[in-house]
Amino acid sequence: MNKEPNKRPTESELEILQILWQRGPSSVREVNDKLNERREVGYTTTLKLMQIMADKGLAHRNTESRTHIYSAAVQEEDIQQRLLQRFVDRAFRGSAAKMVMQALGNHRASEEELDEIKALIEQMEKRSKE
Repeated sequence: MNKEPNKRPTESELEILQILWQRGPSSVREVNDKLNERREVGYTTTLKLMQIMADKGLAHRNTESRTHIYSAAVQEEDIQQRLLQRFVDRAFRGSAAKMVMQALGNHRASEEELDEIKALIEQMEKRSKE
């Protein structure tokens, strides 16, 4: 079933994707065990979610062995980018600057984080001058 991937995973699907990105290809049992470290989730619930994710194009399902192995079908960076853009559009009316100002105003950034932000700004300024 090769459908166009739905690039907007639900919160539960995103949680499963994060496990697949971190662990790599995994069985439903492995994913369910990892989910249960934070909260109780039934095996059949995890199985159904992962089947839906495969149908939506968010995960690949390898059925060559008795135990089906799932892997992420989407890149972590792609999903982060899409979710962030949607968030900026909805919460900050498309203004990335407003979002950054809000985040920095409500979060005490470490020296290391500030250095990374400064380097990113310098990099962006160089690109805009090219």
